[in-house]
Amino acid sequence: MIRAPQVRVIDDEGGQLGIMSPADALQEADERGLDLVEVSPNTSPPVCRIMDYGKYKYQQSKRAKESKKHQHVINIKEVKYRPKIDKHDYDYKTNHAKEFLGAGNKVKITVMFRGREMAHPEFGHNILQRVLDDLGDLIQENIDPTRLRREGRTMSIVVSPSKAAIKKPKAEAKAKKEPEAAADQT
Repeated sequence: MIRAPQVRVIDDEGGQLGIMSPADALQEADERGLDLVEVSPNTSPPVCRIMDYGKYKYQQSKRAKESKKHQHVINIKEVKYRPKIDKHDYDYKTNHAKEFLGAGNKVKITVMFRGREMAHPEFGHNILQRVLDDLGDLIQENIDPTRLRREGRTMSIVVSPSKAAIKKPKAEAKAKKEPEAAADQT
């Protein structure tokens, strides 16, 4: 599929073989039992490499999987409140928000209004302020009132976990428990 009249060829060890026709380069690759792969088609002349293409694709997929392992996906969890919420319901939902922050997720705190509750948005502000106060050091400090969104019948704010809020992975927690168990046996 190489259509250029001349190509620069690099062998499987990284050494340059020079500029030659694609037919000669393909013959050279066949003699070595490898494939001829066009690496840089936009240069003049195009650069081709003699390599094991199947092995190259396999290594690329392994590298992609390895880089995905080290990524941390942050999800946005939502906790919904009402302006006339009971204390127990408020505590229950706030504890869920604390768990979500501890897991390293962002939390969208929403206050939903119905009917005549829309006439008193200050109740929603009070609930949101109370939640932010209760979450305290679990959220990042840069919460400002301009991040508060009022959309139709809802009022919401998205908070991010602070570094102190994120709980340690289970492996570290397990390592901590093992020395304690050994101390208990003595």
